Amino acid sequence: MTGAPGEPLRQDELEVFEGLRGRLEAIAYRLLGSASEAEDAAQETFLRWEAADRARIQVPEAWLTRVLTNLCLTQLKSARARREVYVGEWLPEPVLGGDPMLGPADTAEQRDSVSTAVLVLMERLTPTERAVYVLREAFAFSHAEVADMLDLTEAGSQQIFHRAKQHLAAERTRAAVDAAVARPVVEEFLAAATSGQLEPLVKLLTADVVGVGDGGGKVPARAKAVLGAQAMAKFLRGLFRPAEAKRAALGGSPDIYAWTANGLPALVVVVGDQVVGVMTLEATADGITAVLSQVNPDKLGRATQQWAATEHGEPLIKGW
Repeated sequence: MTGAPGEPLRQDELEVFEGLRGRLEAIAYRLLGSASEAEDAAQETFLRWEAADRARIQVPEAWLTRVLTNLCLTQLKSARARREVYVGEWLPEPVLGGDPMLGPADTAEQRDSVSTAVLVLMERLTPTERAVYVLREAFAFSHAEVADMLDLTEAGSQQIFHRAKQHLAAERTRAAVDAAVARPVVEEFLAAATSGQLEPLVKLLTADVVGVGDGGGKVPARAKAVLGAQAMAKFLRGLFRPAEAKRAALGGSPDIYAWTANGLPALVVVVGDQVVGVMTLEATADGITAVLSQVNPDKLGRATQQWAATEHGEPLIKGW
């Protein structure tokens, strides 16, 4: 690299960054749980790259990852304060199947690191624990590389990683699925939810199922989680009962599609060209263990953008 501070980026220097932008956004998303903030962090990293003494940067990927990660660490500290006053339950911003922000998915660890449940659990980690875990587990950086990025010792990185994994150990591993596998899961769930009966739903749910909705104070959502199969089935039966008031609140009659979000089966609810809700289904061999609904419009911008660029076929329910 030969770019000096203040000099415009050459084409090859621009290509270096753009070749890494998707990876940087994927790292930032796992660190922040927000697609929009991940985009902003990657763009700020680009500005730092543009202003840097690029002639002195020997390994651009390592330098860019270090800058991005430290920007995210700063962001995480302020995000914690914001979430303490967040209205209702907090869920990460959903990322739909096919979006490059999901990042690498070659291993179970990489797939699990972007699931909604794990992103929620990572909120319990300190910012440094979260950064070490994401860089090592999801992006396979060595402990030496992680230590250099975060100004740690290699032994310190190993200890923090071990501690972070212990904190997350209670989470059961769930395999990511593609759209073809997700569709029958969503179809069966939607058929049960719209049947008006409790029994079909209860059969699909585990006894300890949890339901969480994030409206962010912008859209009505339960202030507390729903716990247990009977309570969850009753809630879902009411939620999926058509009503004119619901259509008015959504801005029209929604279409409901089967898709994936964060690597798991999901219902995508669309009105016109806007995604107005994403319901992710966490499941094991025993049944559905969690129903996680994102309806906060502030967290659906990226999903709407990606949905418009995706060939998604016909909805399961049109004009519900």
